[in-house]
Amino acid sequence: MKSHAVPRCRPTSLALLLSLAVIALAMPPAPAGAQALPGLSSLRVAYNTRKATANPQGELKAQLDAVDRELTAAMRAGNAGEARRQLARGLALLAGTAWTPALDFQSSLVIRSERTIADSSVPYAARLEQIYRPAIDLTPALTARVSLLKRQPPPQAGTGAGATPQGPPPMVTVRDFGRMDGIARDLRESPFPVELDLAAVPDGVYTLDAQIFDGDAPLGGARLGLVLQRGLDARLRALEAGAATAPEALRAEIRYPGDFIRNVNRGRVGRGTFDVAAELAAAEAVLAATKGGKDPFRGRTGSMERHYVLQGADEVMPYRVYVPAGYRAASPAPLVIALHGLGGNEDSFFDLYERAPVTLAERHGFLMAAPLGYRVDGFYGATMGGAPDAAMRRRLELSEKDVLEVVRLMREHYNVDPGRIYLIGHSMGAIGTWHLAAKYPDMWAAIGLFSGTGSPGTVDRMKAIPQIVVHGDADPTVSVSGSRAMVAELKRLGAEVTYIEVPGGNHTDVVVPNLPAVFDFLAAHRKSHAPK
Repeated sequence: MKSHAVPRCRPTSLALLLSLAVIALAMPPAPAGAQALPGLSSLRVAYNTRKATANPQGELKAQLDAVDRELTAAMRAGNAGEARRQLARGLALLAGTAWTPALDFQSSLVIRSERTIADSSVPYAARLEQIYRPAIDLTPALTARVSLLKRQPPPQAGTGAGATPQGPPPMVTVRDFGRMDGIARDLRESPFPVELDLAAVPDGVYTLDAQIFDGDAPLGGARLGLVLQRGLDARLRALEAGAATAPEALRAEIRYPGDFIRNVNRGRVGRGTFDVAAELAAAEAVLAATKGGKDPFRGRTGSMERHYVLQGADEVMPYRVYVPAGYRAASPAPLVIALHGLGGNEDSFFDLYERAPVTLAERHGFLMAAPLGYRVDGFYGATMGGAPDAAMRRRLELSEKDVLEVVRLMREHYNVDPGRIYLIGHSMGAIGTWHLAAKYPDMWAAIGLFSGTGSPGTVDRMKAIPQIVVHGDADPTVSVSGSRAMVAELKRLGAEVTYIEVPGGNHTDVVVPNLPAVFDFLAAHRKSHAPK
């Protein structure tokens, strides 16, 4: 039975996620990307954080002011491609790289396919495309060289006194498919198709690489992350067929790998580090248990991942659960709902932060659950200025609904004390915490927030909820002024609030040292009249 030992995404912090977004936009050659491009919200946070840290002056500031004007106009017009172009331009300038026509062309390129998690026994098709029209003059003599790459296994770490840290191992060519001609100068109008035979390639994680040439001159390229698994399609069909006859409460557990892979292949979500073989094996283990008449989750303690179908999205959502060793169904237990930051997922509060949240949940006898929030940038329903368009509004609504559904499922599966349901969050999760506290004030016995912001106009609706707020005064990602304004309004209205402002603290280093205080604060509070 799966305990999620290999989570889909293990970022060490939000800072790492932001740095990856910066690299993805500003550093040629292009890294291996997911089918789904990085969300504009994540990229804008990366850009704004880098800009705040650099504090540009003089000519650089003037150049970035021009970028900001173009970015604002693109976002107002709903021109996502141009917005990505301006973000790439801004990040390049902040990295000290001149924004040249060649870099403009490089940043426009993407590889897309119907499948980035694929059965290697089936011929593989992909397309070289552009997300915007770059400002570059090209000849009609464009060609592409397509290769399949794989990262070498990491070398053995040195053990001697003089051993030095090693960088990431290099990429090596597994297959060179040669030079291909007939590349259009406008790949938006005429994407370039390729079809590859990968039947002899072993299972694993690869990178599809396409390098573009104008005659003999290299122009840049694009890469796409690719997972190959022989027999994948047959195993997914077997899981789908088995789920149809399994108990309804366990069908989503069996369907999850197939549903997630479909969404990755459709470009709805990024793959992260989803371990195809491990996830298939976990779902097959659940299916085998159901055939033996067993519920593999009944009576389990410790950490586990669960799944359910989110109505309205018609997608299988994952959520993490921790059940303390001392949990007994006969006694109501407190529940903590933990909301991850931008770019994280349901694993973040379980596998990051030095795993302190799990340790503290066990110490206090708390059940703990962490939803995905529908998407890694769903914001749990909170709007961050401006009126969202239809697509964003749907994402916000489903993100909020995912949190509420996880609360409902935890109350359905466990004996949850309705007077001791708590909500905590970091960064985007803290923004979501203040949003959900104001919208559903009767649900929460207390809340804890790290590095967030909110709207002081909502405080009156949540002033009855005890709150503990943590923020670093040197946070370059979410300004401490947001927490200060919320705390000031809470105090003005007579709310119970504990505020910890960390001198010199940044966006992430304030979390782990203050988690014990937050969990102690939660444990000290219960609602006297909790809704049933």
